[in-house]
Amino acid sequence: MTTTRREVMAGAAAIGLGTAIGPVLAQVPGRDRLIAGTYANEGGRGLYPIVDGRVGPPVAGIVNASYGVGNGPGGAFYLLREQAEGRVTGYGPGWASRGGASTGGADPCHVALDRSSACLAVANYSSGSVAFYRLDRRTGAPGEAQVFRHQGHGPNAERQAGPHAHWVGFSPDRRWLHAVDLGADAIFAYRFDPAARTLAEPVIGWQAPAGAGPRHMVRHPTLPRAYVACELQPRLLVLDALPEGRFRTAGERALLAEGTATPSYAAHIAIDRAGRTLYVSNRGANSITVFRLNAKGDPEPVQHVPTGGDWPRFFLLREGRGEMLVANERSGTVNAFRIGKDGRLTATGRSIAIPGVVFLAEV
Repeated sequence: MTTTRREVMAGAAAIGLGTAIGPVLAQVPGRDRLIAGTYANEGGRGLYPIVDGRVGPPVAGIVNASYGVGNGPGGAFYLLREQAEGRVTGYGPGWASRGGASTGGADPCHVALDRSSACLAVANYSSGSVAFYRLDRRTGAPGEAQVFRHQGHGPNAERQAGPHAHWVGFSPDRRWLHAVDLGADAIFAYRFDPAARTLAEPVIGWQAPAGAGPRHMVRHPTLPRAYVACELQPRLLVLDALPEGRFRTAGERALLAEGTATPSYAAHIAIDRAGRTLYVSNRGANSITVFRLNAKGDPEPVQHVPTGGDWPRFFLLREGRGEMLVANERSGTVNAFRIGKDGRLTATGRSIAIPGVVFLAEV
């Protein structure tokens, strides 16, 4: 029997959907539409629309929407169904299904889209595999998956007995797909041909320190640098991008404030458009670590901000509105923070209740 990551990382009891706590999230004029994906085992009832800061009734038929990506062919939005038999589905206006497909593995948790070629990739966590799709160029419907299985393990017997793909992303030059694997302590590099719409068998593009458990990666917007948030050890690893899809370790930083004793597991990582500030969420410490990036892309921690909730799995960086929204999974809250000109965060006191919230997106 496959042990899912939600079983390994099982949290607090589910809570019911509440009303807005204090002011609603939206404080900027203009129509504001978001979605929130939730876990059913933590009380979530599927995918919730958030219009102008107010939570609407869940969309029928969509459960365990742990991650998604939009702007596919024909405006399709893709959502993952994180379960033992994973599935990805493309949706059109009104969340009408445009077609779905098996991910060929268990517990899909991350998805990446190459829009120009209409290709999609999905990371299957529990199976340690990557699914690759050619999308219908008109409707965006995914075809049958081509599944690639990773090999490898790490020293953490509970979490790294086998590979666990946790993140996928296409390179800026569109020559590579990279997959960050927590179980194998590695980044796998797949040669990608956008014209032929093909993916080659993977090779190891980078090996993490043993037991680090790399989870998510983000690239610098202008420099040949990338940053990896590690889940099993609270570390940020700085990578230089090399030819042929490879990376080289260029440095590391601690994710937690000195003296933090609480066990903590990194979750999401994001960088601002200017490449000046990097953010990482920490589950357990329940904080966002803010790093300032210098002209070379070297990070220095400048702030550790409490998220005002429990288990911040995801956050949405909304630079155009000058805010960050943090999804606290176990406490079932989405809390708003103001982003200062220097990238630092300030709690606004605005929050809404959404049980089991694990993903947010603008639509």
